[in-house]
Amino acid sequence: MDAGEHDRIERFLSHLGFERRMSSHTVAAYRHDLQVLAGFCERHEVRRWSSLNNFQVRAFAAAEHAGGIAPRSIQRRLSAVRSFYEYLMREGDVKGNPALEVRAPKTKKRLPATLDADQMARLLDFRADDSLSARDKAMMELFYSSGLRLNELVGLNASAVDLKDRTVRVLGKGNKTRIVPVGRHAVVALKRWLAERSAFIGQKGGALSLAHPGALFVGKSGRPLSARAVQLRVGSWARRRGLSVHVHPHMFRHSFATHLLESSGDLRGVQELLGHADISTTQVYTHLDFQHLASVYDAAHPRARRRPRTA
Repeated sequence: MDAGEHDRIERFLSHLGFERRMSSHTVAAYRHDLQVLAGFCERHEVRRWSSLNNFQVRAFAAAEHAGGIAPRSIQRRLSAVRSFYEYLMREGDVKGNPALEVRAPKTKKRLPATLDADQMARLLDFRADDSLSARDKAMMELFYSSGLRLNELVGLNASAVDLKDRTVRVLGKGNKTRIVPVGRHAVVALKRWLAERSAFIGQKGGALSLAHPGALFVGKSGRPLSARAVQLRVGSWARRRGLSVHVHPHMFRHSFATHLLESSGDLRGVQELLGHADISTTQVYTHLDFQHLASVYDAAHPRARRRPRTA
């Protein structure tokens, strides 16, 4: 490409910086992405921006992918190309946008990390010898028992828990309320914590009534626990219980869903318990379940097991 074509990039970048008030970091990212495209064009003898067509932009995306560039980065580069061509069209330099119908390769979904049943049992199998450990045990048992999100747990009021009915009323995403079961281990842990909680908030004598307003989980000051405090407590207990993996609150939710799906196979039921609006969000756990079944198959099936080589 000649200097005039490169100058169009510079004019576009000036437009981003001065007219659209984009940050210098964003402008630098656009510059890099368009320079990569310009290099591709020069290698393929595309000498003018008006000559670049849809097929060539697709080839550019494919070449980036083949070169090991992550789908998210390719998506960002294509976005820069589309914005650049929108600018060129407004300036009258080109008649169309060749990047409009081009999509980056799909980003591979990362499967959520989980604890297996033995690891979860190891994490939760400790005696609550004081108020803090009683609180932490109740939090973790409730996480695993009911599949709560971190923000849902820290937002719970004591009145949301019905131990007689063994349910908890949860305010989830989009301010949608759902009622989910509470397992027997979590009920025991919650009863113990509720008996201790009154000391944290300055109440006198006896177990606290479930109708009492206020946050279910509080710190020594009596104020509701923050999400960060819960994360730190969970990580601390994982280390104390000798788990070698990084344990975070959402891992309880992933483990809850995976173990429930392994046992029941009821995807719709798991969707409702998790409060997912779309079942496609829940389907990620079917992949985890399949991975578990595949590992069992590889370990047990006579045709799958590796046999020692014979001379």
